[in-house]
Amino acid sequence: MRITRRFRTVATIGAIVLLAASACGRSDGKEPAQPAGHQGHEAGAIPAAAPLRAGERFVELSIARPYTPQAPAGATDEYRCFILDPGLRASAFLTGSQFLPQNADVVHHAILFQVPAEGVPEITRIDAESDGEGWRCFGDAGVDDAEWVGSWAPGANETLLDARVGHQVKAGGRIVIQIHYNTLALPKDGTASDRSGVRLRLSESPDLRPITTQRLVAPVELPCAADESGPLCDRAAAVEDVSKRFGPQAGSTVGRLAQRCAAGKPAAGSTQSCTYPVRGNVLVYASAGHMHLLGRKITVELNPGTPQARVLLDIPEYNFDDQSLRPLAAPVELRSGDTLTVTCTHDVALRKQLPQFKELPARYVVWGEGTSDEMCLGLLLTTPKA
Repeated sequence: MRITRRFRTVATIGAIVLLAASACGRSDGKEPAQPAGHQGHEAGAIPAAAPLRAGERFVELSIARPYTPQAPAGATDEYRCFILDPGLRASAFLTGSQFLPQNADVVHHAILFQVPAEGVPEITRIDAESDGEGWRCFGDAGVDDAEWVGSWAPGANETLLDARVGHQVKAGGRIVIQIHYNTLALPKDGTASDRSGVRLRLSESPDLRPITTQRLVAPVELPCAADESGPLCDRAAAVEDVSKRFGPQAGSTVGRLAQRCAAGKPAAGSTQSCTYPVRGNVLVYASAGHMHLLGRKITVELNPGTPQARVLLDIPEYNFDDQSLRPLAAPVELRSGDTLTVTCTHDVALRKQLPQFKELPARYVVWGEGTSDEMCLGLLLTTPKA
């Protein structure tokens, strides 16, 4: 997931909707137990979708042809975008979505974007000019008018929106599915392909209200542990390494976050936060959070430190394999002048306990696209207040 000039993130998300038991230390000299909640992927059967509600129908789409992930040199992750055509001749509301991973061993997460009809020629051109199925898209879908309308990560099932709301998808538009592949699970001959798909839940009901995804991002500034060393424990070297693996926008993202959230003077530590003003009156229906394998805790607070303070998202024990959307008990109103703060805590000690890091060098961890990098992303599903 990338942040553009206007701080639109995506996600690994990007991405998404996310218990991590505390690290279990031992005094008997044996290797510490692997913490629950950080095992990595838990592949399993795809659960059945919820029954259709009045006025809804399913549209099931998949990647046109199998694709074998190919990470850039020196990296173990690839973000790939694929065009899916829902065949809409009239506008509709997307009221739910269910990602259908065909090869769960390599799929890290997926994000759905809608691209309006006027943006279709551009994504068609990008697709045609790229080798193989789809195109490489570190960050978002690669076009300015793509709107985030759904996401999946391990542990998530179908995203089912409140029956009163939906993402408005206009006639002639397309769905772009961005899949984050982690290539560490590929066989040595690199022949494992993927042909994932998605089940869209659509409604033509005129009574639904349009909903959007608001993204709140905080930096990651996680230094090496006291007993770790290596060239990438230097922050500048780590930022340069992220840029080499994912392109110059990855390094500039780290810089923009530092400027936006820490006045250009980021302080190394396990916990980071960022505060955003609310512009316009909206209702929040659901929340979610996204981090990677070193994540411990994430919160989103409304007006923290004031009598009007309210917690919109609280995941005290983060689990990468439980990124489900969390509906609020009742919609919460946000007013212009309110503030929202997203806070994440990461734990560098997990690096020694997880097999995904066994062959990787110690590093100062910053915001990055890879599974071994980190993110701090809060998500709110909102609709304008009537």
